[in-house]
Order: sequence, then structure tokens, then C-alpha cells
Amino acid sequence: MTDDLDYRRVALVTGVGRSTNIGAAVARRLVGDGYRVMMTGHPAYDAEQGLTGGDPAGLADELGPDVHWQPFDLTAPGGPEALVAAAVERFGGVDTLVSCHTYSTHTPLGGLDAAEIDRHLTVNVRANMLLVQAYAAAHDDARPGRIVLFTSGQRLGPMTGELAYAAGKAAIEYLTRDFSVLLAGRGITVNAVNPGPNDTGWADPETHAWVRDRFPTKRWGTPVDTAKLVGWLCSPDAEWITGQIVDSAGGWGVHVA
Repeated sequence: MTDDLDYRRVALVTGVGRSTNIGAAVARRLVGDGYRVMMTGHPAYDAEQGLTGGDPAGLADELGPDVHWQPFDLTAPGGPEALVAAAVERFGGVDTLVSCHTYSTHTPLGGLDAAEIDRHLTVNVRANMLLVQAYAAAHDDARPGRIVLFTSGQRLGPMTGELAYAAGKAAIEYLTRDFSVLLAGRGITVNAVNPGPNDTGWADPETHAWVRDRFPTKRWGTPVDTAKLVGWLCSPDAEWITGQIVDSAGGWGVHVA
């Protein structure tokens, strides 16, 4: 990596499986903040969940020549390391890692399955641990570093139908604190964001109304709301913020009707 004044920061953003989800909004924000961006995602997972909303490769074309989208299987051995290596090869280094990818299915007590638990932990925990390790190995400490992981609202209330998901996200919160201590001396901050319920098209009309009425503001969060926080955490203004779990949830979990 170069210290040239014309150097533009590079961000690696995971979880961009559609052009309308949180990862896509984060990519748009970081491009607006002057980043070059490497994006990855798993559109097949979105399709399995019945989620639609635009081709991520098309999003890369929309955002310009300094944005690249490439699919990577983060569950494969060496997948996270290969992704970081691809970003370094394309852009010369990686300053910022924003890990938006996730895996969530219905896993209630009485319906738990070993393979499905393993899938949750592989995607939500193992892949993040290996991504952070690969990022740390590749990072040029002459430049500030930023890592933003994603958690959920399991601290704010029970998630009884998503036990495997909640367990994995709880691990991310713990690891955020450990990684922040391990990397602070290298000028790398590590934080996690809980975006709360985001209106990305996953809720049916009945669920959408139920959730909306339980926000104090009577509106859902949006990917843009989340991207604003991520953009700030990645900015120079946030250099003193590390090891934090930040709820960007519009009061969700504070006010319950």
C-alpha cells in the first residue's frame, strides 16, 4: 500500500447478494465517501429466502470502475482468505472490512438440527473470524484500519425461533471486544452494528405492520439508516471508538407496545 496523498481507501464489503440490501447500501455510502470497494455476496441464499431486489454485478457497474463485485463461498476452506487476497490483488490493499453477510433459518427448540447449527456457525462465526484474521495479516499499519461486524438484537430480547442464529451473533459480540483489544495497537478499530429490523423485503404485510407499530417512531429502519452509521464508524471521526456494540435500531427493544 502507498502513503501517496492521492491514495484512495479500499473497503471490502461482504453480504452484497442484492442491490437493495444493507451491504449494498454500505457500498454506496463508502463509494460516496471516496472509497474503492470490493463487494461479495451469495445471491442464491437471497433467492432461497424469496428475496429479490437487483443484480449486485449491476450495482458494481452503477457505482463505477473503482467498484468490483465477485461471488465468494465464505464457507469453503480458504474462502475468506481468498476473498481478502482478491481484494488486495485488485486494489493493492484493504483498509476497511465491513462484514454484512449472514445466514438465518428457523431453528426453534425441538426443531434443532446438527447440520443446520453447523451451517449457522460456519457462516456467521467461522467466516468472520477468518476474514478478520486475513484482513489483519494483509493490512498496512501505516494507514488507519476499520473493521465493522454485524450482530443482531439478541441482547434486547429473546429470539426463540432463531436459536442457532442468535448463538452465532452472540459470538460476534464477544469477538468484537477481543479483536478490538488485539488490533488496537495497530491503529485498527473493531466495532459491531446491530441494525435492528431493516426493511429489506423479507417481511410479509402482517409482520411488517406488527414490527412497524413497535418502533417508537412507527417506521422501520432502512439500509440507508444502517449505512450512515457504518460510514461514520469507518471515518477518521471514529478513530477513538472501538470494541463497541452499537444499536442503530430506532429505539427497537427500548419501546415495546
